[in-house]
Amino acid sequence: MKSHSLLAAAVVALAFTAPAAAAPDADAALKLSKESGCTKCHSVDKTKKGPSFQKTAAKYKGKTDGEAKLIDFVTKSPKVKLDDGTEEDHKAVQTKDAAQVKNLVQWILAQ
Repeated sequence: MKSHSLLAAAVVALAFTAPAAAAPDADAALKLSKESGCTKCHSVDKTKKGPSFQKTAAKYKGKTDGEAKLIDFVTKSPKVKLDDGTEEDHKAVQTKDAAQVKNLVQWILAQ
């Protein structure tokens, strides 16, 4: 019985000492989104030509593959269908740095 309580205490101690995942760097994400032209069609909270970042975050929220799908989406140029029924190529972000792309995607998902 004593070993169970020691194990439980160790688990609780680890839970409170484990570092939390770092929050995305909002300034860097905004800078990359502006440099890449994302803000021409998207904003944080308003629908423009494309959905708001909040709407995008809601679409992928709770999905285990959401981050990976969004990374794939912003690094390639898939066809997107607009509200008016037309289609166009979605522009890829202007970086090959995986850390910058991941930060941008995590920031979008945090909206």
